[in-house]
Amino acid sequence: MRTTILIPTYNNAKTVCDVIRRSAQVCPDVMVVNDGSTDDTLVRLQTLQKELPIELVSYEDNRGKGGALKAGFRRAKALGFTHVLTLDADGQHFPEDAPLLLEAGERNPEAIIVGSRSFGDENMPGGNVFANKFSNFWFTVQTLQRIPDTQTGFRLYPLDHIGGLRVLTARYEAELELLVFSAWRGTKLIPVPIRVYYPPIEERVSHFRPTMDFVRITILNTILCLLAIVYGGPRMLYNYLKKRLMGNNQ
Repeated sequence: MRTTILIPTYNNAKTVCDVIRRSAQVCPDVMVVNDGSTDDTLVRLQTLQKELPIELVSYEDNRGKGGALKAGFRRAKALGFTHVLTLDADGQHFPEDAPLLLEAGERNPEAIIVGSRSFGDENMPGGNVFANKFSNFWFTVQTLQRIPDTQTGFRLYPLDHIGGLRVLTARYEAELELLVFSAWRGTKLIPVPIRVYYPPIEERVSHFRPTMDFVRITILNTILCLLAIVYGGPRMLYNYLKKRLMGNNQ
C-alpha cells in the first residue's frame, strides 16, 4: 500500500501550512491541491515547498471540493500511489489520527476507511449535526448501509476501488457521492473514530452556503434515490449474488 496525504484547500492561508507540517510528520508524501484560492494561500504553499517536499497542484479557477479531489486523485494515480488519505485544510482534523485510518487500510486494502467524528461534542455547530443526520438517513435509503459519519473529509481511499469519479459534482457534497457510488460498486466502507476540533466562531473559515447548498443536497439526494432504483439496487444485488455463488463454488 503506497499512500499520499491529500489536502484540498481554498482560502485557508491561516491554517493550511500547520496542517501540512503535522501531516508530514505522519506520512512523508503530502499533496496539496490549491483550488483557485484568492487569498495568499498559494504564496504560503510555494514558500513551504522550500522547507518540505510537498507535491503542489494549483489552478486559478475555483472548481469546488469535488473538482479538487478529482485533480488530486488523478495526480496521485499518475505518481504511482495506490491509496489517498484526505483531510481538510481548516485545522478541524487531527493529522495525528491518520495512523488509525492507515492501520485499518493495511488490514482492508480494498475498503474506504471513513473517519467518524463524535457528534456529542458541545462545540460542534448545530448545523453540522443536522446536516450529518440528514445525509446519513439518505445514505441508508440509497445503499441499505449505515455508517455514523457520511460528511467527514478525513478518509482513506483505495484509488482502484472508488465509484462515481466520472460523474462527481463540484462542491463538498461530492464526498457523499463517493460513498454512495462506491457502496453500489461493492466497495466496503469501514468507519474509524477520529477526533475533531472546532475553533471559535470568529476563527472559522466556512464555504457552506446554507440555502443554496441545502437545495443542491436535496436535488442530489433525489437523483441518487432514483439512481438507486434503476442502477444502485440492481448492482448491489448482482454483487451479493456473485459473492454467494463464488462462496458456494469454493
